[in-house]
Amino acid sequence: MFAVVIPAKNEEKSILATMTTILRLPVSYIILVLNGCTDRTFQLAQSIPDTRIHILYFSDPLGIDIPRAIGALYARHIGAKGVLFVDGDMSGDIYQNLLTLITSVESGIDVALTNCYPYIPHRQKLACLVLSFRSKLNRELDLFKSLGLATPTHGPHALSQHAMHSLPLEAFAIPPLTLYWAKKLDLIIKVATSIPHESLHSPRKHRRHARLIAETIIGDCLMGLALIQNKSPTRSLGKHKLMGYHPGRRFDLLHCWEKSLKSQDTFYEQHVILLGSSSSSE
Repeated sequence: MFAVVIPAKNEEKSILATMTTILRLPVSYIILVLNGCTDRTFQLAQSIPDTRIHILYFSDPLGIDIPRAIGALYARHIGAKGVLFVDGDMSGDIYQNLLTLITSVESGIDVALTNCYPYIPHRQKLACLVLSFRSKLNRELDLFKSLGLATPTHGPHALSQHAMHSLPLEAFAIPPLTLYWAKKLDLIIKVATSIPHESLHSPRKHRRHARLIAETIIGDCLMGLALIQNKSPTRSLGKHKLMGYHPGRRFDLLHCWEKSLKSQDTFYEQHVILLGSSSSSE
């Protein structure tokens, strides 16, 4: 009864390779969350003859990390005993790593993470800045000795059923807050596997994207640090407010989705496509 959640936006070049790995896993549900796709990702996903596949199709872009939260809520709704998160562009040979994440959760771990920095490569200045904030958050949570730089922001990771039902909605939508709430709720957190970043085979993105991603992650970490200090969540660092892609996160659609799961209303029906079903999306 394990589920895999795969957020994907315009991943026609990698989705079949990613799905080929996922299909080998001993899981009951494969939840593909498509958000704002304008390429052939949807058609390629529909061509896969496997009844475990549930497609959650949103024609509007959901923004970064919201698809992860959408999928987590759906996995919880259908009774999954645990959930594994794998991005749609992670097309590397990571089957054994994913299997290890699943077995770690099945053995009692609540939050199983991947160490994407098992060694220290040459890093750009921007990457070093991001990692410094990831390090600071883990140190402030007293998790650095056990986790190092590992975070739900980066790499495949998995949650237990207990974590799925305990974590607040914001913890799914803003990954560093997963660590804050997991520590606060005394969940068991562990690095279960290591995958060098380049082995994920995620495509390189343009410089503007790299800058916005960096601002997003640092801003997310700042929110976590504020919560640790019992302050109102903030994304401000001195005179700068680090927003990145944060304004594009569609929390409104996420809350609509959460509400619709309880009643399985029209909004729910418009967005769920089961393999072999004639249901249509919005």
